[in-house]
Amino acid sequence: MDHDGSGDRGSVIASPGTDWRRFFVRLRYAFRQHHGEAFTRAYALSLSRRLPLLYLVVVVNLGLLTYRFRGDAPTGLLLVGPGLSLFGLWRALYWLPHRVAQRSLDRLRLDLARMGGIGGLAGLLFVGWGLALYPYGNGDGRSLIHYMIAVTMISGILGLTHAPQAALRIAIALVLPSSLFFLLAGHPNAVYVSLVQIVATVILLFVTQGHHRDFVKLERSRQQLMRRERQAAQLASEARILATIDPLTGGLNRRAILDRLDFEMAQATNGAAKPWLALIDLDGFKHVNDTYGHAAGDEALKAISRRIGELPHVLAHGRLGGDEFAVLFDPGLEGPAVAEAAGRLVGAIRTEIPHNGASLRLSASIGLHRLCAEGISGALERADAALYKAKDRGDGSVVLFGPDDEIALQQRIEVTRRFNDCELDDRLRVLYQPIHDLAGGRIVAVEALARWSPDGVTWQSPASFLAIADATRRTGELTRLVLARALAECRPAQTGVGIAINLSPRDVVRDGAAAAIAAVVRDAGASPQSVTLEVTEQAILADPRRAALQLRAFREHGFRIALDDFGAGWSSLSQLRELPLDMVKLDRALTAALPADAGACAIVGMIVALSRQLGIDCTLEGVETEEQVAAAHALGIRLMQGYHFGYPAAIGEALTMRCKAVA
Repeated sequence: MDHDGSGDRGSVIASPGTDWRRFFVRLRYAFRQHHGEAFTRAYALSLSRRLPLLYLVVVVNLGLLTYRFRGDAPTGLLLVGPGLSLFGLWRALYWLPHRVAQRSLDRLRLDLARMGGIGGLAGLLFVGWGLALYPYGNGDGRSLIHYMIAVTMISGILGLTHAPQAALRIAIALVLPSSLFFLLAGHPNAVYVSLVQIVATVILLFVTQGHHRDFVKLERSRQQLMRRERQAAQLASEARILATIDPLTGGLNRRAILDRLDFEMAQATNGAAKPWLALIDLDGFKHVNDTYGHAAGDEALKAISRRIGELPHVLAHGRLGGDEFAVLFDPGLEGPAVAEAAGRLVGAIRTEIPHNGASLRLSASIGLHRLCAEGISGALERADAALYKAKDRGDGSVVLFGPDDEIALQQRIEVTRRFNDCELDDRLRVLYQPIHDLAGGRIVAVEALARWSPDGVTWQSPASFLAIADATRRTGELTRLVLARALAECRPAQTGVGIAINLSPRDVVRDGAAAAIAAVVRDAGASPQSVTLEVTEQAILADPRRAALQLRAFREHGFRIALDDFGAGWSSLSQLRELPLDMVKLDRALTAALPADAGACAIVGMIVALSRQLGIDCTLEGVETEEQVAAAHALGIRLMQGYHFGYPAAIGEALTMRCKAVA
């Protein structure tokens, strides 16, 4: 076989027939209508504004021709004109915009598909009838026929700019028969008329195709804009959901429930009853999380949110965060009724929640407050105060915020404001309570006890202001000031007496607390070994892992660690082994029970024995009677402190509180 490349050239050089086929394919594509629901409705809407006018032009032309050839053409032939006019009127009415707008998508597709055929047939009938009249007319009549065919052709093409295939069919139906007829009829200007007619038709068709192309671009832009608007609307809807719905429980989130709270307060007119705000805190939720995992905790929150929403008299509910919920109750409820409704809510929360074969059990404390004119923050503050009282009572309590609570709240607000605004160093003093070693009859340490005054006259104990210090984030500052004052007043290096200072729960878990407190001791020229840091079990239980790490950090700086109030609440003997402790301070409740309670004696004896084996000192707190001293000494306790030896006092007086050694 010859491989000179001629075969290849022949394969790429298109034949004239191929070029024509490609031309007609491109021409067909140029006049093609686009498919799709949006395009179908766009075509139909556009044509409904044009086709009635187009058919009206045809009806007028038919009427004029009928009138012009009356008496010249046969009656039967003339009657075709009115018949075609009725058809044109029917089609004009059929394509009225309000009728098109009511049709289904399938019907519109069928109308568009039939339009080209109906238009072409109508064009053939019109031109056929007009040419049938041609022999019966004189020069003026025949010119009118030429004119009417041209007007109809131009109107048809321009009226169907958005239906180019139908325009093409109408053009062919009108131009080809009429041009051929004029050429065969021997009209002196037949060639010129036909040529002008064909050229004008081609130009108009290309104009129509250009209009259609622009229409398609515009419609695509409109559709794209609508898609973007739908996407924007969807994104806005999703954003609203994200902004208002708690993704875990499906209820309202904090922002949304606060907005609803604001709305309810604004809606209530003067004198009208306002809704009740209930704050709910789950009891036992941490235990569920720690025991069964966070998935179980999430399932519990979902179930509780669902149960809240199913209760009557609930206007709205949402999660404020963690395991705290807010509920708005019907304003029509009075105090006892809303308390009863809240009690039913507690009962619903107590119902077991099944999860992976386990039964999750929770309870709740609820604080209630009827909305007033105090604003959102005020309403939350009052409901939270009631919740705080409910949690203190325990056992799923419900507390309504009352007049006495309002008085206490205002006092607390004033004290908090003063505490937050004051210079702590100016409003602080430190008293000391000695820790006695009864075996040697001497003071081995003093516990520094802070007192704060809001006015410089009355002095409050930590029980009154420590919660305020925590709320105002000043516990770290308070601890450093008390320690610095105690080191300056006690001078452990000179007196040989150690210092014990209480750490707040925030100090126990705050990053950098160990270094900050060590810096205070270093600046005072003292040794960390002379300072005992007392921590409560509550502070450790809040975050055991982090607390253990922090206590080790304190030990690494040289501080002694004491576990305060041991034996109260959830005390566990395992803490004596697991935590880096130098001392345990037995709770005053055990101290009070020692003289008469054999069980208390057994517990204390066991703690003392275990502590001795682990090398940990034991101190008995709250000693008030000689009988308690004797009972403690019998159990082997030598370190004691309490009112029996003296009340907290200034350092000079505290160091003079001597006690006799117990033989």
